Amino acid sequence: MAKMDVPAQLSSELFEFLQGEKLVLLGSVEANSKAPGVSAISWVKSCDEKRIRFSVTTNSRIIANIKANPQVVLTVVGLETVYSINGNAAVLEEEMKGVPLKLAKIEVEIQHVYESMFWGAKIVQEPRYEKTYNAEKAKELDLKVYKALMDE
Repeated sequence: MAKMDVPAQLSSELFEFLQGEKLVLLGSVEANSKAPGVSAISWVKSCDEKRIRFSVTTNSRIIANIKANPQVVLTVVGLETVYSINGNAAVLEEEMKGVPLKLAKIEVEIQHVYESMFWGAKIVQEPRYEKTYNAEKAKELDLKVYKALMDE
């Protein structure tokens, strides 16, 4: 059986898809138990085809997990399929400036991008979420977070 090449970067379509406001599942290794853990994150943005950044609160267990073991998997449902994006994560900023919440900036250097949807099917509706607090304040906060995520 021929071995399939696994992309080591985002396709242009997946890069565009990950320009914010997507529900993404983050798999990491729990720092204390060493068991796999999965968290839902939403402040996610692709920087380029090789890097994805996201933000979580400074007290999130995700930060300790990444410091203990940088290997992560980002699961993305979209573009009619499911992607598993494997990479190494690093905390770039313990607390981002210019954002009214205490949020950390994390970057994932992509190693592999797998299409992990089972054969013979496609996603017909992407996951959607609704923010349950003031819509104007949510939009204002999102703009600040995404700007801070992309600041070098």
